[in-house]
Amino acid sequence: FPLQCSKANSRASSAGAGWSTSPARRARWRQASAPCSRYSPTPSISSAAATISVRLARISGEPLILDECLDAVADPAAGGIGCFIGVVRDHDHDRPVTALEYEAHPTAEATLRDVCERFVTDDVVAIAAEHRVGRLGIGDTAVVVVVSAAHRDAALRTSSRLIDAIKAEVPIWKHQFFADGSDEWVNCA
Repeated sequence: FPLQCSKANSRASSAGAGWSTSPARRARWRQASAPCSRYSPTPSISSAAATISVRLARISGEPLILDECLDAVADPAAGGIGCFIGVVRDHDHDRPVTALEYEAHPTAEATLRDVCERFVTDDVVAIAAEHRVGRLGIGDTAVVVVVSAAHRDAALRTSSRLIDAIKAEVPIWKHQFFADGSDEWVNCA
């Protein structure tokens, strides 16, 4: 199955929360991909449809699970899925990073949903986006953006543009901790 990855996925794993494609998830995907009359073949871009097309927009203090986002965008009308997974790296501008801490404004989740809704188009079937808050270690997943669309180009292009908009507009601030004991706030107004 093309979405298999090397890391096991569990909410219990706080260090390096990874992803996998379980047999149960593959079975749900196959079931969701079977022809079914309850699915609309062409998504509408009305505000009601945009709300339905944004199936997950969440700020979470728990480890993020890729399978939840993939399950949220599964749809028989989708011919491609574009995904971005942001993880905590061990450096920033040649300075060793030991950890990050994200803080979100109380309106962050509503803003995240609003930003996602702007990216619903005729080709986009569904969107799921989730951002982590709290203290994260090196390798932890900080953000997941998944877009299903009628064609792969729309899915990949939309997921790339969407993560840029999320970083620019959603009020989430990053506090970086460096190996030398110093720290720095990023994306603060």
